[in-house]
Amino acid sequence: MAHIVLTFEQVDSAEDVNRITTALMEMDGVEEAEVGRHGAEVEGRVRREALLRTVQALGYKAH
Repeated sequence: MAHIVLTFEQVDSAEDVNRITTALMEMDGVEEAEVGRHGAEVEGRVRREALLRTVQALGYKAH
């Protein structure tokens, strides 16, 4: 199982954090996602690129 760390920009509110958390947890292969305003730590069998695409599709910058 992979441990992946993402960093975010433009995540300013609890609503933003909740949107990202929900989107990540709904992804196939994600076992756990700890999300905050500045980034996330994700555990699971998922590719980093897929996580980045999901966050970016919500309108946030992610690295």
